[in-house]
Amino acid sequence: MTKTIATVPTEHGWKYVQQLCKHWSHKLEVDLGDQKGTVKFDNAIAVMTCDEAGLTVTIEAESEDLLERFKGVVSSHLDRFAFREAPLPFDWKPA
Repeated sequence: MTKTIATVPTEHGWKYVQQLCKHWSHKLEVDLGDQKGTVKFDNAIAVMTCDEAGLTVTIEAESEDLLERFKGVVSSHLDRFAFREAPLPFDWKPA
């Protein structure tokens, strides 16, 4: 498994996490808790947490190729919900 993390400065992180989890809950296994959302894909897991600094997204995937794919999937979906401040600045780093 390979892993990456990005912290995105936004005041609306929790709102975006809730919207994204609700959106994906129709097709995927989603867990939405206290300032945290987890989405389980077939070959990856995305965990999104929120605090005063913004939104932190961690993605763990079975391969580098899948990790790159899911970075795009998660960031593009979050940008859709954050259309007023998109594109959000995702600075992905190995975790």
